[in-house]
Amino acid sequence: MTLRLSPSDRLLWWLRHGALLASLLLGGCRATLFAGLNSTDQHRGIEQQRNIVFDAPHNLALDVYLPANTGQPTSARAPMVVFFYGGDWTHGKRQWYRFVGTALAAKGILVVIPDYRKYPQVTMDVFMQDGARAVAWAHAHATELGGDPNDLFVMGHSAGGQIAALLSTDPEWLKPYGMQPRDLAGCIGLAGVYDFMPIPASEKDMLGTFGHTLAEQARAQPVRYVSGHEPPMLLLQGTGDHEVDPSNALSLDKTMLAQHEDVTLKLYPGIGHSPLLFALSRPLRHHAPTLADIVRFIREHKAVRDGGKQAALDGR
Repeated sequence: MTLRLSPSDRLLWWLRHGALLASLLLGGCRATLFAGLNSTDQHRGIEQQRNIVFDAPHNLALDVYLPANTGQPTSARAPMVVFFYGGDWTHGKRQWYRFVGTALAAKGILVVIPDYRKYPQVTMDVFMQDGARAVAWAHAHATELGGDPNDLFVMGHSAGGQIAALLSTDPEWLKPYGMQPRDLAGCIGLAGVYDFMPIPASEKDMLGTFGHTLAEQARAQPVRYVSGHEPPMLLLQGTGDHEVDPSNALSLDKTMLAQHEDVTLKLYPGIGHSPLLFALSRPLRHHAPTLADIVRFIREHKAVRDGGKQAALDGR
C-alpha cells in the first residue's frame, strides 16, 4: 500500500528531518515554509482578528490571537504579548507567523502580531516608531480584547528581537505614548540582535538601516541603554546559531546583571537560528523547549506583578 501525503504533509515530514529547512530559507521559498508550519494549526476555540489597522496613514495592520473564553465575564484577563518577527529588517509578513500566535494563545496568552515598515523604504527610526505604536495600540485596547494592560510583554525573533529589546531599554520610543520600558511586564528575545557594532562593511543593508558611523550605530544597540530601569528579560539562544552570534545574548545578559536586573538566559545546545523559533510550531516542538520556557516566564512574571498589585491594594 502506498501512503499518499498532501503537499503540506510532505513538506512537514521533511522539516521534521531537517532536510529542507536551510534550502527553503536560503532559496526564497519562505512563503511555502511558513504555509507548511501554519497548516499544522489544530487549536480550537482561539479567535483570530486579522487585518486590524493600527496606523492608517502608513497602512500598517496587525493580527490578534485570543485565547478561548477571553473576554467572557467569568474569565480572568489574559497576559498579552506583542510579537515582532525577524527578517533582517528587510522582509517578512505578519501572516507567516500564525503558528506563533496560536501556540501562545492555546496557553492562555493574548498575542498581537504587527507589521512594520522595512529597509530600504525606511531606516531604523521609522520601524522603531512603528513598533512603539503597535505596543501603544495593544496597551490601549487590552481591556476590550480581554487582556491585561498591566501584563503586556514584548517578544521578538532575530531582527524583531532587536526591536523588542530596544523598546525595553531606550525610553525614547515609548515616551510619545506616555509609556516607559518599566511599564512592560517583560521582554522575550529569541536569538535577538542586541550588541552588533561595528557593522562590517560587507553588511550593506545593515549599514543603510542603522548608519555608517559608530555614533549612528550605537543608537541601535539595546546593551547601550540598560540603566536599571528595564522590565524583566528572557533571552533564548541556540548555540548552533550561525546567523546571530550567541555573543549578543551573552552581552545583554551580562549588562542586565551588572545593573542587578531580572534576566534569564537560556542557551539551547546545537539549536540553530530559525529552529529556535520554529520549535513553537506543532511538528517541531520537540526540537527545543522554546514554548515551555516562554510560557513559564510569562506566568511567573504575571504572578509577580499580580502579587505586587494585590500588596498595593492591601496596603491602602
